[in-house]
Amino acid sequence: MLSIAASAFAGEPPTRVDRDLSHMTAIPDLQVLEDPGGVLDLDQVRNSDAFGPAPAVGTNFGFTHSTWWIRFSLANPASGDRHVLLREDYPLLDYLDLWAPDGKGGWRHIATGDRTPFSSREIDHRDFLFDLEVPAGSERTFYLRAQSGGPVDLSLSLNDTSSLISKLSTEQLAFGAYYGGFIVLVLYNFFIFLVVRDRAFVYYLLYAASYGLYFAIHNGLAFQFLWPDSPNWANQALLVMLSLTLVFGMQFTRTFLDSASMAPRLDRLAIATQGLAVLGLLASFLVPYAVLILPISVLTIAVTALILLLGTLGLVKGYKPARFFMIAWAMLLVGVLAYMLKVFGLLPHNLLTQNGFQAGSLVEMVLLSLALASRVRELQRQSRTDTLTRVPNRRHFDEVAASEFERARRTNGALSLLVVDIDNFKQFNDRHGHARGDQVLRKVAEQLGNGVRRGDHVCRFGGEEFALILPGTDGNEAMRVAESLRVMIEESCLSEERVTISVGTSSTRDHPFASLDELFNAADRALYRAKNLGRNRVERHAAADAAGREST
Repeated sequence: MLSIAASAFAGEPPTRVDRDLSHMTAIPDLQVLEDPGGVLDLDQVRNSDAFGPAPAVGTNFGFTHSTWWIRFSLANPASGDRHVLLREDYPLLDYLDLWAPDGKGGWRHIATGDRTPFSSREIDHRDFLFDLEVPAGSERTFYLRAQSGGPVDLSLSLNDTSSLISKLSTEQLAFGAYYGGFIVLVLYNFFIFLVVRDRAFVYYLLYAASYGLYFAIHNGLAFQFLWPDSPNWANQALLVMLSLTLVFGMQFTRTFLDSASMAPRLDRLAIATQGLAVLGLLASFLVPYAVLILPISVLTIAVTALILLLGTLGLVKGYKPARFFMIAWAMLLVGVLAYMLKVFGLLPHNLLTQNGFQAGSLVEMVLLSLALASRVRELQRQSRTDTLTRVPNRRHFDEVAASEFERARRTNGALSLLVVDIDNFKQFNDRHGHARGDQVLRKVAEQLGNGVRRGDHVCRFGGEEFALILPGTDGNEAMRVAESLRVMIEESCLSEERVTISVGTSSTRDHPFASLDELFNAADRALYRAKNLGRNRVERHAAADAAGREST
């Protein structure tokens, strides 16, 4: 492939096309002319002496009201005619005209662009391809005219047929992998949504769908395959999908991070940006593309920055899923900034600046999918965690105890339960208030957690009562653990008033319990025996049963 680049010297000979173009790197005689009013015709341009070398960064002129002309010459000293393909690989140019000598003293004029029907293109392809003929022993000069309401990004290249076919095949494979990956992610998360019913998945799906369609428009594929006879809609659809992407992307962020409670002021600012995006969406049906594309591009940068700010805040506040979220948006941000700098003409058009943010978007979607999975795990953890004491709750106890009981019965292993009650807690609350009572609950939960092994489970069962699951622990060891916990709580200065606990224990090694309920009820009866015997003590269910038989 031969890239048309700037030349530092005037008077360079025309580019020869009788050689392998894929190994050439520049067209020495490429020249550009700016037509600020867009009023020049071909004859005026041919006679103009205002042509000059292209800028050092190339022929990406960014947002401009000017019309731009390109002139270059090709020479074929060989004995046979030569056809080469000129490619413009930015498919969003409104108008692109080529004038090529027809060999009869006139000009072959091809008028195309994404403001004209797709059938105006000489070759059916998402980019603009022109067949340039250079007869044997001749030199020909070609003219291009470009004008657009968006960026005027002239990324031109000369290709021989074989090298271009090879390149296009690779590109098609890459596009297939990209959009295939998008579809897989959308379907995967749709099925997860059907199970978990989390609204964040809905906004993720809408964001991914609108972003995928935006890229199909950006790549020229939507115009080629979806609406080839609707050039006006092809341009409007870009604004519509970009606006929807901003709306759903921000809504996903707000839901995922719960920004309304995490950062109310920033959340209101996020809502304002969504309102601006909706306004841009509605305006796209009334206001010309050329007027809207620049402010929506600026809004895109602002929305991305705000999303990163919210993600950073979530990360600082310890929200674990925010890690994947931040990495995802950081990957996209690098690509978006590179593309925007290219759009404004500050960076040259190349593979990275043109397609980097598209590749970054797929990586972002994968990482956001992982963030959603992390969010589901976090929500599950929160649903099994007591909000006051931050230890597992009754739901967690029921699930884990049932699993451990079945495993102990299947393997003939040991399992013990401890039921713990804070002594005289109601009276403590009445004397000191619920705030102090909550503080004691948190401290008792912390002490219980510190006093057991890794793999044991401390759960808040309800009120001032806790239940502990001790896998692989027999009755004697359970009594030892319970007594150490009782002493630890009694000796800890949890309040200005002494705090004590009563504990009841039961173990599968002490009795062949038929069910988990029987095991728990045995520990619960032992607890009430401890309370009836004066509190601040540990009782074992076997001792309680023996006492019951003696009284009988």
